[in-house]
Amino acid sequence: MIEAHTLTDGGQTALEVAERLAGFLQAAERSLDLALYDFDLEQPTAKIVADEIVEAEQRGVAVRLAFNVDNEKPPPLFPPARGEPSLIDSLEVPTKPIPGVPDLMHHKFAVRDGNTVWTGSTNWTDDSFTRCENIIVIVESEAVAAAYTKDFEQLWTTGSVEQSGFVDPAPVEVGGREVRVWFSPGHGEALATRIAHRIKRSRQRIRVCSPVLTSGPILGALAECVSDGKVDITGVVDGTQMTGVYHQWKLNGNSTWKLPLVERVLGRAKFSGKDSTPYGDGDNVHDFMHAKVTVADDHVFTGSYNLSHSGELNAENVLEIRDAELADRLAGWIDGVRDRYGPAPVPKLNGASRRPEPS
Repeated sequence: MIEAHTLTDGGQTALEVAERLAGFLQAAERSLDLALYDFDLEQPTAKIVADEIVEAEQRGVAVRLAFNVDNEKPPPLFPPARGEPSLIDSLEVPTKPIPGVPDLMHHKFAVRDGNTVWTGSTNWTDDSFTRCENIIVIVESEAVAAAYTKDFEQLWTTGSVEQSGFVDPAPVEVGGREVRVWFSPGHGEALATRIAHRIKRSRQRIRVCSPVLTSGPILGALAECVSDGKVDITGVVDGTQMTGVYHQWKLNGNSTWKLPLVERVLGRAKFSGKDSTPYGDGDNVHDFMHAKVTVADDHVFTGSYNLSHSGELNAENVLEIRDAELADRLAGWIDGVRDRYGPAPVPKLNGASRRPEPS
């Protein structure tokens, strides 16, 4: 069984998503392993989810919660985790803080009873539930759950991002569909190469949904396909975050070689960009275009991984699913998200950025 649920800005309430999540947790009979980058639900959504975690522990379910904790590195373009310590402490279940050193523990997954996984791009926060484009995927499969459990054990036993993600992405069958589970950093470079490979082998369509698009291998593959002009290529990014990327690249100079690739992909294919609220301290709304989905013909890649070099180094997870029906559905959803926003910001090769004329 594979279920995919998509979220749009303003398309659902926090309570609706919290109740779906609570239902997943409520069904636990033996174990719950939770790996969460961001866990900060406001009342009453916090109570709905927290109560199910506590009640699971009380009825004898073995519950473990690993969560990202801040480090002293400068804040990235993505908001740092704001998991509420008092909420986590109140759960009274075994917890494991994972320092974001050298890179983030960026997962958003739960493994239930060793046979079902909740994953995707959705952080456990009200803004993620209501103001961000996101995806939730639920997979019922002992083989898939075993892969997630192995990665969780690496995080739990070592407390280290660097020592996680070493799980073989061997194909397994789930309801007649071929599925691979990818984890970084252990297989981060291989994941980027795999997505690039599927993009270059596409013959009909490519759809990309990612807050940022900065991975060298993936940009190269997309630029080649755009130049060939034989495949239908569109997508959506977070425009505010991409503009921030261009600014960072100009300051450090290390990645300016990617600018021609970005200019070709975002400037020549039909990419839109959400003008999200810039991240800031305090009570700023977090309304990012946050979904991470790539569709290459009938192959779907989705999870917590942004299409970026940083994503290769973080603790991330991605499901690769070969399923024509799911690919059709998510490609259509990406097109709908793209149509909500204006053209993506395109860097000029002299260092400035511009918005292409609407096509």
